[in-house]
Amino acid sequence: MIPKRPINADVPAAKKEEKQEPEKAPSSEAKAPKKAPAPRQPKPLAPKLLAGLVVLALVFIVVAIVGSSGGKDDPGGAVSPAPASVSRDDGDETPSPQVAEALAFPSFATSNTTRIGGPDPSSNAAGVALAVFPSTTPSQRPAAVTVVDEDDPIGAIAAAVLMAPPVRAPILFTREGELPEDSAEALAALAPTGSKDTGGVSVFAVGGGSPELTAVGKVQRLLGARPTQFGKASTIAGAREELAGPPKHIVIAPVTEPEFAAPAAAWAARSGDPVLFVEPDRLPPETAGVLKAHPKVPVYVLGPESVIAKDVVKEIEKVSKRVKRVAGDDPVANALALARYGDGGFGWNVNDPGHGFVLARSDSPAGAAAAAPLSASGTWGPLLLTDSAATLPQALRDYFLDVKPGYTNDPTRAFYNRVWVIGDQEAIDVVQQAEVNELAELAQIGGGE
Repeated sequence: MIPKRPINADVPAAKKEEKQEPEKAPSSEAKAPKKAPAPRQPKPLAPKLLAGLVVLALVFIVVAIVGSSGGKDDPGGAVSPAPASVSRDDGDETPSPQVAEALAFPSFATSNTTRIGGPDPSSNAAGVALAVFPSTTPSQRPAAVTVVDEDDPIGAIAAAVLMAPPVRAPILFTREGELPEDSAEALAALAPTGSKDTGGVSVFAVGGGSPELTAVGKVQRLLGARPTQFGKASTIAGAREELAGPPKHIVIAPVTEPEFAAPAAAWAARSGDPVLFVEPDRLPPETAGVLKAHPKVPVYVLGPESVIAKDVVKEIEKVSKRVKRVAGDDPVANALALARYGDGGFGWNVNDPGHGFVLARSDSPAGAAAAAPLSASGTWGPLLLTDSAATLPQALRDYFLDVKPGYTNDPTRAFYNRVWVIGDQEAIDVVQQAEVNELAELAQIGGGE
């Protein structure tokens, strides 16, 4: 059941300087995709704790900077980040987790990173939703949320398009048809009431949803005419089109390899471009139907030939006039390919400093999709993937070096990078977070005067 006491109940009310009127609410089956990994132990963090951590992020950032400086500033006046350098020039300088812990290195925030550290997709989704929509006042709440089963990464990736303006519905997860505690508390805090932009809908339920949702407001169930992943994605695309108009681009992703599809969720949330799915060697009729309805809309195939064959692309080309592939050989490289890609109005085209990024584990595509709201708010940036808890992939490290910000004379006028880290230390440990922090750090270039 949804708790009566919302997650943000302990936040003091804002001082009333003038009266504010409360907002009024307007009246053929594919192969099963890889399941998301089982929730990690221990018990998921309560959203009250997650929300508190979000509120305290700035405090932790200050602690990270001041507590780690050791009283030593660099020549440009910037404070050295903590912990000690994680440079890999000699391969031996990376500190152990025990050293990082001894230095009181904050596992939630550093000077250039912020972690949403839940142990499973549902707790991370709740943390992301409350980070983007703090919900301490009605104006900070979303008009709607999207609810997806935690074991349905394909549904979550497709549903990320509902986070794009003007709908702006973050994702929460159910588990075996029920709202887990963190999702229920987040939903109570977000308190969506529907709006003109959402068609009066408070909850978009992808799949069966949960019976508890009817207590929130108007629920629109997005099941699809046929109970397939392809039908579900096409139904979500149709719902988005009804609310926001026809798509400017369409993304095609592999249904059997959701780790290759995950980066599309961030782009969908940013752009409003729907994500549709194909099998490795077949264009399903549900996806073909959407393409036939929009033959002039450019189509971008996300993933290498190993997950979407050439023949499938040829089938798409029979329907769509403009088709291009964006791909990397593995999930990490595939995410980097989309982050770098630019083609007119499509693609992040992030090849220079001054951007936000979201970093998640490649083996948790549902969790990566749940982080999509971070790519459509704040510092708006692409999803990047790591395939290890302890080690930053070399390709990802090289990319961060390519976009590392710098300055010559005045750091306050420079561009900055900021990275959201998704998951607890079982997913991405503090040492890897420290390395990302250093790679995102503003550096002095040349001799300033």
